[in-house]
Amino acid sequence: MFKQHPRGLIVAFFANMGERFGFYTMMAILVLFLQAKYGLTADKAGSIYSWFYFAIYAMALAGGMLADATKKYKTVILVGQIIMFSGYALLAVPGLPLTITIAGLFTIALGNGLFKGNLQAVVGQMYDDPKYSKLRDSAYMVFYMGINVGAFFAPFAATGVRNWWLKTNGFLHDGSLPSLCHQQINGTLKDTTELQTLADKVNIGGHVTDLTSFAHSYIDVFARGYNYAFGIAAGAMIVSLIVYLIFSKLLPNKEKAPASEAKISNGGSLKGVIAIGIAFAVGAAIYFIGHNIDLAFAFGLFLGFVSWIVQISTKEERPRISALLLVFLVVIFFWMSFHQNGLTLTLYARDYTYKVVDAFTSLFFGLYSILSVIGAVAGVVLLVGKKNSVNLKITGGILTVAGGALSYYFYSHAGPQNAISPEVFQSFNPLFIVALTFPVMGFFNWLNNKGKEPSTPRKIGYGMIIAAIGFSLVLISSLSLIHFSPIDLGGQAVADSSRVSPYWLISTYLILTIAELCLSPMGLSFVSKVAPTRFQGLMQGGWLLATAVGNKLLFVGTWAWDRIQLWQLWAIFITVCLLSAIFIFSIMKRLENAAK
Repeated sequence: MFKQHPRGLIVAFFANMGERFGFYTMMAILVLFLQAKYGLTADKAGSIYSWFYFAIYAMALAGGMLADATKKYKTVILVGQIIMFSGYALLAVPGLPLTITIAGLFTIALGNGLFKGNLQAVVGQMYDDPKYSKLRDSAYMVFYMGINVGAFFAPFAATGVRNWWLKTNGFLHDGSLPSLCHQQINGTLKDTTELQTLADKVNIGGHVTDLTSFAHSYIDVFARGYNYAFGIAAGAMIVSLIVYLIFSKLLPNKEKAPASEAKISNGGSLKGVIAIGIAFAVGAAIYFIGHNIDLAFAFGLFLGFVSWIVQISTKEERPRISALLLVFLVVIFFWMSFHQNGLTLTLYARDYTYKVVDAFTSLFFGLYSILSVIGAVAGVVLLVGKKNSVNLKITGGILTVAGGALSYYFYSHAGPQNAISPEVFQSFNPLFIVALTFPVMGFFNWLNNKGKEPSTPRKIGYGMIIAAIGFSLVLISSLSLIHFSPIDLGGQAVADSSRVSPYWLISTYLILTIAELCLSPMGLSFVSKVAPTRFQGLMQGGWLLATAVGNKLLFVGTWAWDRIQLWQLWAIFITVCLLSAIFIFSIMKRLENAAK
């Protein structure tokens, strides 16, 4: 995997993998924690989630500016890791008020802003060396796979800790209960029949006689389980920090800018004032037209950045800068759609997919069982590979037998009905990333050998089309729920008989993963390739700022969640992805010329 690449890629891979494990442990449960602990509506929880996700990436702009100004990329990365650990440690403390929880979230956002974009920039610096320049795209694919190895295990860690704490206190998990418990406590639950049924089901001690007391206890234990999962995230940051401290010497040091670059001025204060003025003007116009502070802030900040970077770039740099800005515009709408995986798609998993599954399906929702399946599949791949050595084939045979035997063991010992956790659905995206990274790389290499590999911008356009196909699957699954959308239920849980198969969401994640592989690592590579050298960190920050704006638009999903039918919600994202694809193909020649 790391063959022919500089050794620094290994350091970046593992440091990033540890940090991403912690991050996705938190993101797998964040919106569910906010609703379970504080009784927030989907709209309010989604607003906090989108502001946090916005800040995570927007702070990368500040981090990029700081690293570009000081040229101390590695020091800035280290400080970011320490700050992130502090934020996770704060979230791990049970019983905190919402304001302190939000403060912890934005502490994490600050640290992530210093870490994420600059680590990506350092990876790009390794491939500025002509010796490695042709490996840039594959390097970002490998780097991206490291992100997803950590992200795969994260939901299992989060749910494992939460379920362990519930069981320790005499309860089982049911995702429908926190909302019903809050309604019981607030006196807004009109019919307690469903609450009584579910309470008796999850209470290991048997029949519940005092529903209000049960509601208080269940919410407290449920939320504390999530707090302890945040503690797992803090532990992952320690591992990431240790790896980085020991091996960061293998990463490049670009402490000094070339003399030709140092002479280029970034512009005076007037340009900054103009950019700020544009940001405020755009934000004010959007707010007065649509009365939406979220949209006003997000697009005001983005267009302020556009104004500033255009002003401080030279005439020679501007064609490259403008090409990047156009790609950033498309990226906004991809992430607005794709990152619904932690928001509306997670709500859909909790509220509309089966709570229990058969023995075969349960193999994909347990960590040890899914690892056994992965081992068996990997073994078959090694066994049948024509170019694999004898040793690899022997290894493949062992994995096939061992993985198959373990899979059968888990299958035969599973009951006819097995409970699943909605958070685990988020493990499928990183699993598919890891599984498909090398096949996708191989496919593009095969096309490259034939002289038919699409350009990086063209891959991004294909990614938008594929994303639209992914949302089409979940739309189809929602057609049977026309009378059971949140707008129809009024706070009640949907009946188990009306829920849909988990394979709809699994298939959606598969297609969205292919879209992501065509867009995200390719976009990182495009920024690294096209950005002027003196703007490396800043333009990686710009990519993340565009991602931030897309994340701020996540609120559209939860705003519409209980206002329109579910199929209409997914249709919004399909439309956005298709329009973005049309736009990027309309400017394709301009983008391809910039990359030459």
